[in-house]
Order: sequence, then structure tokens, then C-alpha cells
Amino acid sequence: GGVWKSTDGAMTWSSIFDKEAVSSIGSLAVAPSDPNIVYVGTGEACIRGNISHGDGVYKTLDGGKTWKNVGLRDTRAIGKVIVNPTNPDIVYVAALGHPFGPNTERGIFRSVDGGKTWDKVLYKDENTGGIDIAFDPRNANVLYASLWQVRRTPWTLNSGGPGSGIYRSNDAGATWKRLDGHGLPKEPYGKIGLAVAANSERVYALIEAHEGGIYRSDDSGDTW
Repeated sequence: GGVWKSTDGAMTWSSIFDKEAVSSIGSLAVAPSDPNIVYVGTGEACIRGNISHGDGVYKTLDGGKTWKNVGLRDTRAIGKVIVNPTNPDIVYVAALGHPFGPNTERGIFRSVDGGKTWDKVLYKDENTGGIDIAFDPRNANVLYASLWQVRRTPWTLNSGGPGSGIYRSNDAGATWKRLDGHGLPKEPYGKIGLAVAANSERVYALIEAHEGGIYRSDDSGDTW
């Protein structure tokens, strides 16, 4: 577990996270505008029966030499971390939350000051968390996010429910619209993965549902 770094094109690797409190990693994001700035969301969101939970988001300013916990300690499992392409202080976190029980520190979080403070910008309920989030490559104010209603128990996984869904924001995460346009499969949904193509209006969603699969939109998620 932990975070590993290579400086020779992935020929060799060094562990750079051994001194921190956790080793379970859910997502890692290097700031595109400054590769020395890296954010790490701890606690994997692939919630198997033997998972180890995390304690929030860590940040380094020196390429992994030193780390600091910058909050969201009770999220337990983080699905995705993304960093604004031009401003390394603007960060988004899709936090799944407690896999084995309800909690409120889950959903989509945003920081505009490098992790000093966080705002919960998209939240459904205590049983539904964030699992994925992606920028529009041409406009970082446009984001797509997915929420997942899920509960892990020692003996089973209950995936899916009315809380799961796909959302779009056109104002950098301040407000969100649930995307339920023509062409999507019949609800309820389970886990949803997202990707935005280079032409911006094309969006892909990998949807767990009775008629699940890969769905494509060519109009920014309005129809599929």
C-alpha cells in the first residue's frame, strides 16, 4: 500500500508514504501546473470485505518528501481526487464515506485554498457517497460527478439505490444538476464511472444497473 514514486520513467520505484498513519490509498492527483504538489485521498473505495479505511486527504508541496493531512478525516473511503489544471489550490474530492455504516462526511467536496478549508458542494444523504468526478478538458468550471448508494457488511455488499446518479456542474461545483436524460438505463443505479472526451460535449458513463454498461452522451449529458 501507500504512495510510490519513480524518477526514471517507472524503471524503479520508492515508497514515500511509509511514515503516515495509513497505507490504504483511494486516489492520487498530481497538480498539472506544479508536479511537486500532490494530493492523496486515503481509503480505497473498491469496498471489498477486507478493506482498510483511510483518514482523509494528504498533501505534499515537495514531491512527496513531506506530507500533511489537510482534512476530511472522517470520509474513510475516497473514490477520486482531481486538481484544477491551472490552479493547484482548487481541489475536488469524491468521498464515499463509511463503507460499513451511515455518516455525513461524504459526497463531493471542494477546496479553493489548497485544503485549508473544504465545502461539501454535492450531498444526497448519509447512505450515499461520491465515487467519481471529472473535469471538462476545455473548461474546468464544468464538472461531472457520480454518487453511489452502497453499504458493505462483513458478509455481503448492497450496491445501488435511489441515491445513486450522475450530476453536472457548470459553475465550478457551486450548483449541480442531476442528469437523468433520455437514453440512460432504468434506475436504480449502482456504481458509476465517468470520463469526458477531448471534444468536451462527449461524456462516457460506466453504469451498474439491470441494463448496465457503457453509455455515451454527445450533448454534455442531456441525452445518452
